Amino acid sequence: MIWRPLSLMLGLATLGAVWLGPLPAMADRLFVGHMLMHMLVVAVAAPLLAIGLAGGRLDFSARLPILFSPILASVIELFVVWAWHMPTLHHAARTSTGAELLEQGSYMVAGLLVWLAAFGGVRHRRALAGIAGLLLTSMHMTLLGVLLAMSGRPLYQHTGSALSGLSPLEDQQMGGVIMLAFGGSAYLIGGLYLLFGLLQDKRNACSVS
Repeated sequence: MIWRPLSLMLGLATLGAVWLGPLPAMADRLFVGHMLMHMLVVAVAAPLLAIGLAGGRLDFSARLPILFSPILASVIELFVVWAWHMPTLHHAARTSTGAELLEQGSYMVAGLLVWLAAFGGVRHRRALAGIAGLLLTSMHMTLLGVLLAMSGRPLYQHTGSALSGLSPLEDQQMGGVIMLAFGGSAYLIGGLYLLFGLLQDKRNACSVS
């Protein structure tokens, strides 16, 4: 189907724009820049790549079903995302090229793991688990976004906050709102899409019988 290679190309183009465009420099100066990179990788590029890979030769979800368990994948992403938002690790990723590459790479791997676990070639055999995995991911993304947006003190210090007219706290709060808007909603929409497909399959099965 033509939409699969198109989705794969769009996912790769998104990664190229995120990693080779102005966002890495912005992320070094503003927390908002970091969050835009994070969300574009896990909530835009990763699902596009997963849709493009699903059912193809590079869809490893059918070959490694234990690793691509939707719940396990969601838990892995939870640890990855929350760990990189610890102030110490976040600072390391902003000041060290190696740490930044590790951060972005782990975001990509964890995001792709979650979306392939839900949308990969074995999704029809574990649709409920895929729905649960995406909804669990939506919940922990939403929780982290709320904590960042509602925090009364800045957890991160970025040198460009003052130059942009934002205080460090305002910069952080805007980043939290971006996580809520992109992260929480993207995984929720994915889970609802799988739920709709599952209900349609059951309806068709009942009509045939």
